[in-house]
Amino acid sequence: MIGWTRRLLSGRGLCALLLVLAFAPAAGAATRIKDITNVQGVRDNQLIGYGLVIGLQGTGDTLRNSPFTEQAMQSMLDRLGISTRGVPLRSRNVAAVAVTANLPSFAGVGGRIDVNVASLGDATSLKGGTLLITPLNSADGQTYAVAQGQLAVTGYVAAGEAESVTQGVPTAARIPNGALVEKPAPGELAELPQFVLELNNPDFATAARVADAINARFGNNVTDNGKIGGPVRPTALARDQRSIVVLRPPRISAARFLAMVGDLAVQTDAPARVVIDQRSGTVVIGRNVKISTVAVTQGNLTVRVTETPQVSQPAPFSYGETVVVPNTEVQVEQDGGYLSVVRGPDLDTLVQGLNRMGMRPTDIISVLQAIKTAGALQAELVIQ
Repeated sequence: MIGWTRRLLSGRGLCALLLVLAFAPAAGAATRIKDITNVQGVRDNQLIGYGLVIGLQGTGDTLRNSPFTEQAMQSMLDRLGISTRGVPLRSRNVAAVAVTANLPSFAGVGGRIDVNVASLGDATSLKGGTLLITPLNSADGQTYAVAQGQLAVTGYVAAGEAESVTQGVPTAARIPNGALVEKPAPGELAELPQFVLELNNPDFATAARVADAINARFGNNVTDNGKIGGPVRPTALARDQRSIVVLRPPRISAARFLAMVGDLAVQTDAPARVVIDQRSGTVVIGRNVKISTVAVTQGNLTVRVTETPQVSQPAPFSYGETVVVPNTEVQVEQDGGYLSVVRGPDLDTLVQGLNRMGMRPTDIISVLQAIKTAGALQAELVIQ
């Protein structure tokens, strides 16, 4: 990936245009399979829990505005043998939080994972707080980890009577290694007789090249009956533009086999695509994008209306009244309007043609949309 930035200076100010040119790999350059694929089923599992953060310096939830915090405090104290039923709580050192974490695949019991903490009530800061023991559940409702520990808050807030300063997000925090794994995620790698590799960027050509590289390295596999001399089939088969089915050879562990497959190098391919982000003025053009020969003109029409009201003051000792007299000035400016020929047999020629016209980011976006409508843009146009 090569990044290229060009700044255009107009009479009205500086406009920035970012063109990211997604060049295909050069001749001889290749990418490892592990960098462009992932194993289907080998993924993280999301966990969530509800907990309490204590030890805050008066920056916690207002219990009157956050009744769930008071209920959680009462339930916690009841479990500890302290009865608070019927007693109003007015503590400002406690905050209700949502705790989230990702349970990595094949995480063992006793391992530690990072957790994220975010306030649920009207607490102003979690700085200095400690998370009490919080069970973390998955979508199946089972507890896979338990979190507890000191919060690490990067943001802060400082307030006075007339002004306040806030840096970052003081109501969100992180606890490195703050959760203990109590139950491993279901599934074992050794049980899989075959694997499915999924491409991060689906493409038929790339899927076929990945399958060819695996077959060239491992050859063919015996069919399920395992008989010598029986029919054989390739180790890898591209099922569609995203997935490649890979059979695990006999007498080799799953982990070693995936490590060997991941180190194989292939040349990736990508479809011709232009991505436009109208909010930031970013245009991303792939290397395979081509434009048929077209003539383009882009004119900028600017209408400026300026209101300069004037005050009419009556003469002294007169019976007149002071009134405001409107004064409107209208200016019309039109720039550009030149007809230019743009042809794009390759990416460099296309970019040079667009830059030669001296257009601003919004103009280039409009031109690309018009060229696509005219049928001259031989690529997919994605507008975000």
